[in-house]
Order: sequence, then structure tokens, then C-alpha cells
Amino acid sequence: MKSVASTALVTPSYSGDFEHCRLLCDSVDQFVAGRPDHYILVDNGDYAQFLSLAAPNRHIVNELDILPGWLKNVRQGFSASSRKIWYSNRTWPMRGWHVQQLRRIAIASHLSQDGILYCDSDMLFVKPFDAASLWQGNQLRLYRNDKGIGDQLPGGWALHRAWTQHAANLNGLQKVQFPAHDYINNMVSWRRDLVIEMCAHIENVTAKHWLAAIGSKRSFSECQIYGAFADGIKDGVGHYLGKGGLCQTYWSGEALTRRSLDQFLETMEPDQVAIGIQSFTGTSPDLLRDLIAA
Repeated sequence: MKSVASTALVTPSYSGDFEHCRLLCDSVDQFVAGRPDHYILVDNGDYAQFLSLAAPNRHIVNELDILPGWLKNVRQGFSASSRKIWYSNRTWPMRGWHVQQLRRIAIASHLSQDGILYCDSDMLFVKPFDAASLWQGNQLRLYRNDKGIGDQLPGGWALHRAWTQHAANLNGLQKVQFPAHDYINNMVSWRRDLVIEMCAHIENVTAKHWLAAIGSKRSFSECQIYGAFADGIKDGVGHYLGKGGLCQTYWSGEALTRRSLDQFLETMEPDQVAIGIQSFTGTSPDLLRDLIAA
């Protein structure tokens, strides 16, 4: 470990989120200290579009350069806007949101920084932030919502429980006892060395390529997989637990107006520095851009 830890920003994105990703980039330039390297991960079809966001400290990464060649993609229709599916003889067919998670893991072996701060493309910084604040000596902040995934919660929580059990299986851990820890957030930091070690560990446990092992289920959560490794295998070594998420998120609902956006901002905790407005809410990017200008 170098005496001064370094951190890269990483954002998986796609053409449908392009304007939101542009907002994120502008907010990074406005609010994030030190101009850290920022890597935007996209598929081959979106690569040319995203090159317009490239800068000396912002790098557009084509998935062809970080994912194994045996994972292919094809459009399900004839139009350029039709959805893609990723397929191989080693995994279930996958959608773009699956592959975005895989890119987040794969990029680690191509970086040199000590830490990775993952920023979803539909979030943006609204307060000054220094990535160095994620470190306490050689320990990196780990987001964890203790016992955040319950056993009797209805609806979508069943999917979260399935993700959590799959993460445990990949890491060779015993059956999960719920309630279990939740590591999912749209702004989380991981140690690069542990991501690489995690991939090797999964391959040792499953006797499969790490990507094939993860993709052996129809859905998964990269955050739960890393959390299971960082806590369940490494016993938290190299991390300290943060107090809540650094990003306040609007997960669902009607498109925000100026008034409702101001009300949402008032709910931010003092240590939160970013907001995540899910793109499918239809909130205007122009409304969000005003926050950067302000």
C-alpha cells in the first residue's frame, strides 16, 4: 500500500442515461476535489457517443477491453433503440443492468488506484467532496446497512434475499441468516486489491471463471457479492464502516418539480454530498443542472 491512498471514480452507463451521465461528469468537475481519474464503462455500441465526455482525467472504457471475449451481445430487434441481450454458453442470458454490474468488477484489474468509488450515472454531486475523506489511514469506507435485508419483508425484498444468498454461495459461505446486512447503494467504495482477490476466491470456490459463476443465476448484486467477501471472508480487514450512505436517493415516484426537489434536498443528512434521482422517474435533467450552476 502506498503511503497516500488514491481513489478512482467509476461509473457504468449506457445511451439511455447519457444526459444524466453528463450531469454527473459536470458535477464531478464542479464539486470533487483534486480532479481524480473518472472511468465511464459502456458497451461497444455506446462507446462513440460517450467519447464526447472524455477529458484528461475522464476515460471512456469499452466493455470489449475489460470483459471476456466469450460474452457476446445482440439486439433483440432491428431498430437501434431495441434492447440488447448478453449471452454465452457459461451464463444465463443477461440484460444491460446485469452487465453494468460485471463491468464494475472487471475494471478493477485494469486500474492502479487503491480504492474505487462507484458512482451511478443518474446521481450527481451537490456539495464539495474529497475522495481522500473515504480513507482512514489504510482503511477504506465500506457502506453497510446493518440487518437491512429482512426475512419477512414483502415484494422486491425477496429478490434482495436471493441476491444475498447467491453472494454467500459464491464466496463459499454458509446459508444466510436473515435479517442480513445490506451493502447496496448508488455511491459505494471498494478496495481494488480486494476486488481482484474476490474474483480469484470465487474462481477457487466454484471452479468457474468469476463472471460465469456470478452469471449462473438469473439475477445478482455486485454490492452484496463484495460485501459478503469483505465481511464474510476478510472479516472487514482493510475497511471501516461508514455511517449511512453518502448519497440521498429518490428511488421512485413522480417527476420532481422545483418545489419537490427543494424539499428532497432538505432531507439530506449533513454528511451526504450527492443525490441520486432515478432516471425512470422522468425528472428533467435541466432542473438538476440548475443545482450545479447554483
